[in-house]
Amino acid sequence: MSVSDQLAFETFAEWADVAHLAGRPISELIGEIQTLYRMDSRPWVIGFSGGKDSTVVLQLIHQSIENLPAEERQKPVFVISSDTLVETPMVTNLVSGALDDINRAAGKSNLPITGNIVYPKTSQTFWVNLLGKGYPAPTTQFRWCTERMKIDPVSEFIQSKISDFGEVIVVLGARSQESATRAHTMKKHKIDGSLLSRHTSLSNAYIYTPIAKWRHDDVWECLLSAPHPWGGTNETLFELYKGSNQGECPLVIDTNTPSCGNSRFGCWVCTVVQKDRAIEGLISTGETWLKPLQEFRHLLAETTEPAKKSTYRNYKRRTGRVSYVRGPIDKDGKSAIKHVPGPYWMKYRQEFLRTLLGIQKDLQAAGRDIELITEPELHEIRKEWIHDPNEPDWEDSLPEIYKEVMGAELAWVENDVGTFTDTDIELLKRLEAKHNVPAEMIMKLIEVELSMDGLSKRRGLTDRINSLLTRDWIDENNFEENRTIVEQNMGFEERLEEIEKEYEFVKNQQIEYPVH
Repeated sequence: MSVSDQLAFETFAEWADVAHLAGRPISELIGEIQTLYRMDSRPWVIGFSGGKDSTVVLQLIHQSIENLPAEERQKPVFVISSDTLVETPMVTNLVSGALDDINRAAGKSNLPITGNIVYPKTSQTFWVNLLGKGYPAPTTQFRWCTERMKIDPVSEFIQSKISDFGEVIVVLGARSQESATRAHTMKKHKIDGSLLSRHTSLSNAYIYTPIAKWRHDDVWECLLSAPHPWGGTNETLFELYKGSNQGECPLVIDTNTPSCGNSRFGCWVCTVVQKDRAIEGLISTGETWLKPLQEFRHLLAETTEPAKKSTYRNYKRRTGRVSYVRGPIDKDGKSAIKHVPGPYWMKYRQEFLRTLLGIQKDLQAAGRDIELITEPELHEIRKEWIHDPNEPDWEDSLPEIYKEVMGAELAWVENDVGTFTDTDIELLKRLEAKHNVPAEMIMKLIEVELSMDGLSKRRGLTDRINSLLTRDWIDENNFEENRTIVEQNMGFEERLEEIEKEYEFVKNQQIEYPVH
């Protein structure tokens, strides 16, 4: 028997009239929402992740506004969902479908509710950073993804509404029972005597959490008792949870809100967690088409293993410098010099792209309407490769890789190609061997000159040249020799620092010697 067949009420309004949850009648909560809505002109922004908690909140608010007289439905309500472009595919479909239904129902019932999806800027997406710039797969120590892909797009949307209206109220499905951290954060920012809390980072934004005291069972009772106020049921959502046995990734609005990394529904590429139990659960219940995505995620996770970092990653940072830090102090009071690896080598980025495109092609051939990497991302990655600070892709390989895998071509920008031909590169390599001047450095200097060719004011040219000349142009073969030099230099620098401290100490004593 399906969820639809087991619903105890024909409409959400009927259920809300008689239900009691979390120690109070739902009708009382509906009244609270209506009172807060009518209190002022501040628009509402509802964080909608497509999961159980945010769905409940959206149902309650939709019904509350629908119950108001038409003349009192004046304040806009923006339903906002963040799509990182690497979300679990079923969640993406669930959210987009729900927002379409909400917009359709709002237009039909003349409700001031609009569904909106926000995306990261193309330059900040997962694939542009990982494949384009070579950023290593995220870890707990280097989680570069959350702010770029989740927080910034949502914050920009909220900030735009603050600019338009002065202040906004952000409505979230946060619950105290979720975790001790969540409960502490909610309590810390609560405004005494008010239903609202202060936003942790955005001024003029306030938080409302209508189901803060609800338990897990309360949420499911609400979801499985009646259909959506905008039509349809939670059957797909229920099946998704049943298949994965996990929770949803919350809409992240600031750095204090826990993102995924606890096996919830979130990005299918997430390597912050050791295992993506949500995907594993879905595969075990028959969604075997997700297996290639799981295997690709495992491949990325493998590159974060300490023993394999030096294999996959350049010995230089994107700044062109070789970086070292001191490791932990041992029992003898000494610490080893630890090399800090840079971005992925270009050859691995190219391999990763081939694999990703291959998975996308196979899924589409099997009838799946899915796009794992977008066309704008491919164009941006191409730019990053051509102008890579360490390994410029002078051969402009991305269009050829795409054609090789997908059997088609995109509308590539013709003038967005490398400067050097194979003959040029071969000539520079021979000159490098003869004069002991790195070919890559000469290429980069020529690239800087060409980029400013024809400009009447060549402001910044000297700085760009100096920046190139001060990079570490050592090759990989001399890398270990350089480490020894660095160790000696760091030892000298530490001794110099000690002497300077001793000098400052003596000087500050201001000792007066007696006159004889």
